[in-house]
Amino acid sequence: MHRSAKRLASLLACAAVPVMLVAGCSGSDTKSSDDSSEAPSKSSSPSPTVAAAKFAALPKPCEAFSKGTLDKLVPETKSEAGKQGGITDNAHGTCSWDSSDDQGVDGTQFRWLDVGFQRYSSDPNPKIGSGEKRAADFYAKQVSDAKATTGAKKLEAVKTSGTGDEATSITYDVRREGNSFKNTTVIARTANIVVTVNYNGSGLAGADTPKGADLLKKAQAAAKEAVQAAIKANG
Repeated sequence: MHRSAKRLASLLACAAVPVMLVAGCSGSDTKSSDDSSEAPSKSSSPSPTVAAAKFAALPKPCEAFSKGTLDKLVPETKSEAGKQGGITDNAHGTCSWDSSDDQGVDGTQFRWLDVGFQRYSSDPNPKIGSGEKRAADFYAKQVSDAKATTGAKKLEAVKTSGTGDEATSITYDVRREGNSFKNTTVIARTANIVVTVNYNGSGLAGADTPKGADLLKKAQAAAKEAVQAAIKANG
């Protein structure tokens, strides 16, 4: 099937909108968190009244998933290396992949995968607190932001076991330029690190809309893998 390149580019851009609002690929909220996470008050060593942060490092975000995982979630991606976010350091990092499977007269199956890592250090000022407390606060904000996604329909949020110290999966439908997208966001916290995995899919140009349950299952497996990547990065 022949379609306008401009039209397809527009559709792909719209597909990325829901995930970027949560993962912090371009959001100012996450950037401000980065600034505070690496700016402890007066001393880089926690005082006896504030517990030291468990994890001191982050994995490289574009290496968070195995080739097998990428083959399942974004099978027609042009680059398994992923697209690294604009800010990647020892406190914050993101990476994304997209996949467009052109099926001719049956349309195109589009998939978008994004992972974000946020690490917090402990601060000797009790009013700021430990890295784990700060991460727990950010985790709660991420869940709240995902639930408030503009235009979300049939939104559901459920606690997800077996993924870090706590995790929540949020699913919803949204329409962009006449296309229906199924979206899944899995937010997990392991000690002082928060992992956010976004995965969405759509059938473009007449292709069938993917099943939300299938996307959810894959996103939850990816979130577990990303949490393990964070743990392995710290030995």
